[in-house]
Amino acid sequence: MSQVKGFFKGVSAELKKIAWPTEKEMKTYTLQVLIFVVVLSIFFFAVDLVISQVMSLLG
Repeated sequence: MSQVKGFFKGVSAELKKIAWPTEKEMKTYTLQVLIFVVVLSIFFFAVDLVISQVMSLLG
């Protein structure tokens, strides 16, 4: 039981050391991720479209 208590004390101590992002930083990071996902989605859609067109021409 003592080991379990020590584990949770250690977890609590480590969580206090974390530098949590501010609200502004979090909004910026979220926007960057969303833009990246949209750009990659468009890219893969275009690649898929090109490959399907090539495949239809070949077969």
